[in-house]
Amino acid sequence: MHKQKINHPDREPGFVTGAYSDGVVAGGFLFVSGQAAVDFNTSRFVSGTIEEETHLTLRNIKAIVEAAGGSLENTVKCTVHLADIQDFDRYNRVYAEYFPGIKPARTTVQSVLAEGIKVEIDCIVKLDA
Repeated sequence: MHKQKINHPDREPGFVTGAYSDGVVAGGFLFVSGQAAVDFNTSRFVSGTIEEETHLTLRNIKAIVEAAGGSLENTVKCTVHLADIQDFDRYNRVYAEYFPGIKPARTTVQSVLAEGIKVEIDCIVKLDA
């Protein structure tokens, strides 16, 4: 099986944050690792409201998807981790802005997240052949 690594376009070349790729293309799909509110120019987490962190997280995902030649509208599955499930409604309003058509299948759970972040999202996107 052929795999292709996809980096966030603002990630510093050669910068390694862990034993994972931002995204991997395989079998016509892009698998995006869990993303958060990170400024890839500084490689630092950006703390904010749940709305602010959700926007930045989804903008990071969008950048990775577009770097692979894809579109958010072809997202078929998302898994979302919230530090506080009580933030669900506020996060969900922002999330819905990024998926205006048919919404991806989704799992949302409360999780213990690193660095005080409020949201982490991973997804699977079908790429055009």
